[in-house]
Amino acid sequence: MIDNRLRLPRTVLPSATCLALAAAALLPSGAHAAPTGPAAAAAAGGTTLSPAGHRFSAVAEGPVVFEAGPIVVTCTASSTLPGAEGRNTLPDRPSPAGPASVRISPPAFKDCTTDAPGLRVAVETNEQAGPWQVLLQHGSPSTARLSIPAGGFVLRTSGLLACTAVAAPSVPATADGAWDERERSALVLDRAPIPVKITGSFFCATSVTTATITARYAVTDTTDPTRRITVGPWPVA
Repeated sequence: MIDNRLRLPRTVLPSATCLALAAAALLPSGAHAAPTGPAAAAAAGGTTLSPAGHRFSAVAEGPVVFEAGPIVVTCTASSTLPGAEGRNTLPDRPSPAGPASVRISPPAFKDCTTDAPGLRVAVETNEQAGPWQVLLQHGSPSTARLSIPAGGFVLRTSGLLACTAVAAPSVPATADGAWDERERSALVLDRAPIPVKITGSFFCATSVTTATITARYAVTDTTDPTRRITVGPWPVA
């Protein structure tokens, strides 16, 4: 199981550098593109999500950890819950080829802190440019990808330094993870990268374009709590 505890660096940096990098630390980042195209999906096996049509929640077990360079930041709580227009609802039909996609409510990130003194952090998520999705692919092992719409994750620092960091700044991007059903259904992200763009004052780390996210989200069937959300193969006739 992934250790989601805050990992403080031992490196001693000038305070201005620490504060600048902290803006990046709270964002997922990396060079992963948006969901793969039809050709790649067709090459993969099909996927069945069960129970079909059921709604679910995904709640982080432990803190969500963001890292960029020597800086580590945590958000003590994060979740995505069933919402309007079928958000967090499993599809009625399997995907015959490639991953099954599920639209989710934009996840909330709460109580985010950094070890940099005098710096406050706030995270906002939105659907202004498109939906948040989870892409689940049956396999050995099964995989889970968190798809973020363009500009759908915005982090702002205030206090001694004002910076703004935007994940998936121009196009949708995904954080690659795993699907775990050993103890309970869970989506696992282990230092998953997402592209990021940082703007702000002179000391903001505008050259940083990558950061990572580590988290484990427990996925619970809210339609029937006695059932488990599972990822299986395309049905065999």
